[in-house]
Amino acid sequence: MEITNEEQKQLRSFLESTNTRAFLLLKDGKIVLEEYFGKDLLTGQNFNKDSYWYWASAGKTLTAFTVGLAQEQGFLDLNQKTSDFLGVGWTAMPKEKEDLVTVKHQLTMTSGMDLELPDPFCFEPQCLQYKADAGTRWDYHNGPYTLLDNVIANATKQNFDTYFNQNLRDKIGMDGFWRYVNNNHVYFSTARSMARFGILMMNNGDWDGEEIMTDKSYFNSMINTSQNLNEAYGYLWWLNGKDTGMVPGVQIVFKRWITPNAPKDMFAAMGKNGQQLNIVPSRNLIVVRMGDSPDASQTGIQFQDDMWAELNKILD
Repeated sequence: MEITNEEQKQLRSFLESTNTRAFLLLKDGKIVLEEYFGKDLLTGQNFNKDSYWYWASAGKTLTAFTVGLAQEQGFLDLNQKTSDFLGVGWTAMPKEKEDLVTVKHQLTMTSGMDLELPDPFCFEPQCLQYKADAGTRWDYHNGPYTLLDNVIANATKQNFDTYFNQNLRDKIGMDGFWRYVNNNHVYFSTARSMARFGILMMNNGDWDGEEIMTDKSYFNSMINTSQNLNEAYGYLWWLNGKDTGMVPGVQIVFKRWITPNAPKDMFAAMGKNGQQLNIVPSRNLIVVRMGDSPDASQTGIQFQDDMWAELNKILD
């Protein structure tokens, strides 16, 4: 892949104007472009390859991968009810409704719990209230998702961070750490570590000859439509190229791809303010973007499409 200086200059201008901090483009597992902008918030120095940034909801995909590892190691089954791991009364729902919720419902945003609460990120029992039977409603609800960490911890009888580090992070040479930010469990790392996770996903869960995830059935399910309500959602991954899809915050089914300017087979980790890990198997491309919100009017989904409009100008 050859990118001219003028093409690189134009892309860099777009990225800088949209508050990007880090941008990586990989082809065949190798870095083709690597750009950094602005200041590191911790050190005050220029943002660079060693600077840490938050993944926001893009980090949900790390959790999805970790759930798969816990299942293949025999610690849990996706079809088990969540109360097997969190105990009775982990929600404010009647027991018969609580018992409908499985680990898979948490992975697919189909727990059926009410999102219209003062704090939709809260995962305390009083915040997890009944809206619909599990599996009958898709709603981007962070509370039930965040409790997957506790499911993994209780199933494996290990601290979640320790289990994640030993079974995923350290095996592929990622840096980074989890921190609670209000009610969100957020991952922080360098952009290159996000790219490493992208390479793992591009290689179907294998890393340098080692199968990090041996359960290829789970892996494939993770990056394909996971339920019949939102075609564009797998196990916490966003899927392009689907005839219909839903987005956070509204109960509307849109008849369009999530990212029309991107290749059909792209699947993506997406987080607040445009944290993005895009993977395109057909072209062996990985795109990483970390940064602040592109502007006050754009959602991360819209920015991702705008970014691909720019990328299409330089990609062969």
